[in-house]
Amino acid sequence: MSDAPHIPVLLEEVLAALAVKPGETHVDGTFGAGGYTRAILAAGAARVYAFDRDPDAIAAGRALEAASDGRLVLVAERFSRMGEALAERGVEAVDGVTLDIGVSSMQLDQAERGFSFQGDGPLDMRMSQEGESAADFVNTADESAIADVLHHYGEEPRARRIARAIVAARPLSRTGELAEVVRRAVGHHPGMPKDPATRTFQAIRIHLNRELDELDEGLAAAEALLKTGGRLAVVSFHSLEDRMVKRFLTARGKPAPAGSRHRPQAGAARPQSFDHVSRGIRAGEAETRRNPRSRSATLRAATRTAASAWPREAAPVAQGSRR
Repeated sequence: MSDAPHIPVLLEEVLAALAVKPGETHVDGTFGAGGYTRAILAAGAARVYAFDRDPDAIAAGRALEAASDGRLVLVAERFSRMGEALAERGVEAVDGVTLDIGVSSMQLDQAERGFSFQGDGPLDMRMSQEGESAADFVNTADESAIADVLHHYGEEPRARRIARAIVAARPLSRTGELAEVVRRAVGHHPGMPKDPATRTFQAIRIHLNRELDELDEGLAAAEALLKTGGRLAVVSFHSLEDRMVKRFLTARGKPAPAGSRHRPQAGAARPQSFDHVSRGIRAGEAETRRNPRSRSATLRAATRTAASAWPREAAPVAQGSRR
């Protein structure tokens, strides 16, 4: 098995949270370049089911799968469908689930995928390489819809100004064009700590790929799939994702109140489905120097209890999620 082309962030912390034991079955919901999968296999897992909706990631992982002696099974599917996909393979429960949310370094580094403005490429941003592209969205959506996406998914305070500039500059077909439109709209100079186009690219990518809905559904799928004592580890890279994970685990990490004699609540208290819920874990100074991408990463982890999974409708919805 060859080395991963990208070092996964918080790898030691994720492995500590997963506490992989020989013979266990794990899910890597976001295979990407395979970094977490390799580490989980090296820690002794008997089987890893690795999901990715990106056909390039699946194709790149086939050699690793072939060299794994059957211990790795790649699944070309969204991680939100892990339950259904594993049921089709005769797997009803697993010992661990790992999720690394957002765009992968491999995707960011390929200009032709259009996720980043660091290298000019087509306005694409589709993780599955299917459906509406970023160019389709910015060239056909009305100004108010674009502004809403930038506000909700990018937390962009100048969303309306940027949306107006995008509409005025249409048609747009390249990442460099879109980035320059945003810079002109809000003002930009080389000394700024963060390129003003960053929020716009993040927002459009999250919208196109339904990333917050995918996370919401994926957390519930993991809860339903994990055995008693199974471990969940989720790495996120911006505040919208981290808030969703924190709310999900905080809610399920304590029983719902049963009410009081003064304010009775219908039904019994909902038992907690996770315990040992961690606080947000951030990368240390040495890792952030070695891997700048880790600066924005937060790990949250928890252990599954014997209680039934909470009803699907009980899943918290983060600000910005269009449900």
